[in-house]
Amino acid sequence: MKAKGKVFRYGNNVDTDVIIPARYLNTSDPKELAEHCMEDIDADFVKNVKEGDIIVADKNFGCGSSREHAPLAIKTAGISCVIAADFARIFYRNSINIGLPILECPEAVANIEAGDEVAVDFATGIITNVTKSKTFQGQAFPEFMQNLIAVGGLVNSINKKL
Repeated sequence: MKAKGKVFRYGNNVDTDVIIPARYLNTSDPKELAEHCMEDIDADFVKNVKEGDIIVADKNFGCGSSREHAPLAIKTAGISCVIAADFARIFYRNSINIGLPILECPEAVANIEAGDEVAVDFATGIITNVTKSKTFQGQAFPEFMQNLIAVGGLVNSINKKL
């Protein structure tokens, strides 16, 4: 499983209320949530994001409430992967549950800027900043997590087995 796209770059402590503002939580429709993804921190995000793009952020990405709406909005907006120095634990688990690939790699984060083109190989954990011709070793996904993400998350995986 691989991803390649243009980078949207954010700082520390991007919380779930910024990823999907609470005023839009009256719906669970993924497409409607995606229309408002990141709008309080990046008003042009939804206009500019393309299928396959990647979010890169500093520390504590996804802090705040435990809602699954945040990774769902990101995934449905077209983001193929989020790379951060580290993630809030509940966001990390929610991302895997809904099938959004995420990687922790502080070294890569320190060397990636907005607009860079980045490629990620989830099986090996290799993150390549194509723009700067630099490669970084992130944590590879274990096979069971790769399978969860490939089928679209935990619920889809369970349904497939039933």
